[in-house]
Amino acid sequence: MKKTFFALGIFLVLLLVPFVLREAPDAADAAESEDTLVVVTPHVDSIKSEFEHAFREYYFKKYNRSIKIDYRNMGGTSDIIRYISDRFESEFRRYYESKGLEWNNIVRSAFTRNQPANAPAEAKNARKMFLESNVGIGIDLFFGGGTFDQARMAQNGYASDAEVAKRHPEYFSDKVIPPAFAGEIFYDKNGLYYGVCLSSFGICINPDAVAECGVAPADIISWDDMGRKEFFGKVVVADPSKSGSVTKCFESILQAKMYQAVNKYGAEKGLEIGFAEGFDLVRRIVANSRAVTDSAGKVTREVAAGNGAIGMAIDFYTLAEQQFTAAMSPENKAKIRYITPKGGSFVSADPVQLLRGAPNRKQACDFIDFCLSEEGQKLWNHRPGVAGGPRKYALLRPPIRRDIYEKADRKLLSEGSYNPYVSSQNVYYNGRWTGPYFNLIRILIRTTMLDVIEEMREAHKAILEAGGYEKVPQASAAFHRMIVPYSDAKKASNQLRVSANHSAVDVAAVRRNWSAEAIKNYRTAAELARRGL
Repeated sequence: MKKTFFALGIFLVLLLVPFVLREAPDAADAAESEDTLVVVTPHVDSIKSEFEHAFREYYFKKYNRSIKIDYRNMGGTSDIIRYISDRFESEFRRYYESKGLEWNNIVRSAFTRNQPANAPAEAKNARKMFLESNVGIGIDLFFGGGTFDQARMAQNGYASDAEVAKRHPEYFSDKVIPPAFAGEIFYDKNGLYYGVCLSSFGICINPDAVAECGVAPADIISWDDMGRKEFFGKVVVADPSKSGSVTKCFESILQAKMYQAVNKYGAEKGLEIGFAEGFDLVRRIVANSRAVTDSAGKVTREVAAGNGAIGMAIDFYTLAEQQFTAAMSPENKAKIRYITPKGGSFVSADPVQLLRGAPNRKQACDFIDFCLSEEGQKLWNHRPGVAGGPRKYALLRPPIRRDIYEKADRKLLSEGSYNPYVSSQNVYYNGRWTGPYFNLIRILIRTTMLDVIEEMREAHKAILEAGGYEKVPQASAAFHRMIVPYSDAKKASNQLRVSANHSAVDVAAVRRNWSAEAIKNYRTAAELARRGL
């Protein structure tokens, strides 16, 4: 028995030695702990990697503390928007019911919208409670996604004022970051989002594939060229319902046609005609497609690979693919080229946004400050490895700060010849024309084109085989029949919103009806074309 107790005692001593000898934690250990920033973004991995590395260095120099960025992968911009909206509804409902109040459809539809004077008291109270609350969803920042979707998040009340102007008023001037440019808003006046880089929207071509279609690459100068009969089955487009940037491409086409029509017919008549002509061209472009991708980045890869001759593109995706294909070519020859459509491209900001109830608000504000600083801005278009540039990846995004273009040595830039502020092809964007209908535009393209693309392509093919749209005017009229004319755009846009009197089931029914009407039009067009009418 004594031997047993002795052995047990030795075992307990050996077990306790590591705990006895372990040093107690001190203040230095606590100071080395990591802070966290939670970010949701549609940005590609190269952007996420470079900004995380650079911000970690910036943050450590400032606070002598480490920080990690917890990137949440939700998919594309549309997926992110749905996730944020669903989470805020769930969290606000929890908060609302914790006050002993009953959740219902009136509250659900009211808390994200400013209420008119004659709204029910319950609706006004729900909106007031939400805006005065600190309800959050466990995420600090929405990074990227375009100004339309971030502006909509701000209007809903999902964003908070990051107060950058209080800390850095020197950032906001016409010489550094202008409030707007050529009609495009660059940051929210209430601090609810800030543009950090720029994008323009245009055409990407594979010169060899274009030539094989019988078209000289130099002849591709406008959006109209994407609708040419030579490119039937050779166009690559992306689904606008998955990406705000892709929707912006399509909106650029509408704006270009509306601008031309207003100059010709005057505002009232011109807007109606231009909207219709814009959708006419969009239909022909989509009907020409051989592939519809789920993201803008895949368009340029398809075109560069020769799987398509021409596509709708965002500048930086094309520039990145251009550099990649040139580096892979023995002749240093790029397989893809970017074209700014004449009179049909706009410079748009890509923002960052502080979300309501951010769990790491201080760190989130530091990240926004970094993005707008010279240090953060240089990451977008400086070459990898140069002073101030990214470590590994050329991001090829134009920075939003004008002074960066003036201060930079052009040899340090990945794309030294490109300055979006002086591009001669850019035109004025009139947000009043199409801005309120941004969501309507992408849903119309989805429901009346992409969801019924087989019927659409068949009708388009029949018309081309009959000699083209001018040869069969009745078939052309059926193919181009407007399901939602511009005069009905406001009403149609409201039909896509869930409200106390218009459920999600009603919205789905509207979308199905548009698809059914489109199918009927395309089948009629195909039959008329076959009859030569």
